[in-house]
Amino acid sequence: MANATSPTNTDSSSSATASLAKRRKLVHNDRNPQPSLLPGLPDHIAHLCLSRVHPASLYSVCRSWRRLIYSSSFPPFLSLYALLSQLDEPSSPAPDHSSSLSRIEFATFDPVSSRWLPLPPPLPDQPLSILLRHRSFLSRIFPIQSVAVSGNLVLLAATANNFFPAIPCPLVFNPTTRAWSAGPPLSSPRRWCTAGVFRGAVYVGSGVGSQFSADVARSFEKWDLNGNDLRSSAGHAWKWQKLRELKDIRFSRDAIEAVGWRGKLCMVNVKGGAVREGIVYDVAEDIWEEMPKGMIGGWKGPAAAMDEAELYAVDEANGSLRRYDPERDEWDDVIVSAELKGAQQIAAAGGRVCALSGDAGCQIVVVDAAASPPRTWVVETPKGSRAVSVHIMPRMSQQDDAYL
Repeated sequence: MANATSPTNTDSSSSATASLAKRRKLVHNDRNPQPSLLPGLPDHIAHLCLSRVHPASLYSVCRSWRRLIYSSSFPPFLSLYALLSQLDEPSSPAPDHSSSLSRIEFATFDPVSSRWLPLPPPLPDQPLSILLRHRSFLSRIFPIQSVAVSGNLVLLAATANNFFPAIPCPLVFNPTTRAWSAGPPLSSPRRWCTAGVFRGAVYVGSGVGSQFSADVARSFEKWDLNGNDLRSSAGHAWKWQKLRELKDIRFSRDAIEAVGWRGKLCMVNVKGGAVREGIVYDVAEDIWEEMPKGMIGGWKGPAAAMDEAELYAVDEANGSLRRYDPERDEWDDVIVSAELKGAQQIAAAGGRVCALSGDAGCQIVVVDAAASPPRTWVVETPKGSRAVSVHIMPRMSQQDDAYL
């Protein structure tokens, strides 16, 4: 008697089962076809109509519309992105060791569904661990420097054990493909540097490498994500382009925001209430200029530019959000809020300014600067997490119906 579990019998049974399942699926699809987006209209016409409606209005109607607004063919709405560390990690290193690495995760807050969604990790085989605190610097959180450019999140600089640079080359996340990739390596990996964006290009300057170098502290480089002319002769890698050096090493003391605004990159060399020095880089002319007195006088906290046209800054002492007027060289108050006091970092896009609050990084304050009068609300970080930095970028595509 033949064995009932022989390969021949098993293959025949599997083939018959698969064939029956396929026929049932075809019958099911024939009886339950995918509904049209708008009855009576071809889907491509319905798509044009629905693209004019706010995504929040479409989200609550039906699953097919919900699926549409997260597709690559629908105009992406803006979402909040955050770099996160865990709250259960000690606020300072234990006495028996000088430092402890923090595990960094990434998430995006979808304003339409009002929920946080995780991003895939940059390194699938191992968590991204960064030095955020050290016993020798009890009151300081070491920065992780990242920027949003051309709809991508780019991780640029951080600190590893022994105060070495943690990121040898940029790590780039594309929300449309939901994938990470590596950018071209910096000429010298660094930490505590100047980082900013203007017209699709990333700028990095100054900072400290594995050891202090005056050449690195004065350096300034550009990586154009859209510039095919910067690809290597092999045609598969971008390059960093060296620009005019800084005049001195004063911008290597801290993580510095180089804010892209009206053809310039504006930066100040320290945070908090210390005496500040400001400098401006003219992108077109490749020259350094002195910062206007009124600009540096009112630059009293984190700053960001809205669409590279309007410059905003938060006075971290009194909680005022201000807009810079270049004609008068003065700052005008947009709104004053206690929730903005101690703001650590801000991002601006789509008429809104998002501020990482000073309250352990567990709240992100959103200001609708385009409203009259401006209004604010708070987004809580995911449970058990604190935000290290925030960005505003196009929403992440959804490839799993479980999220819809």
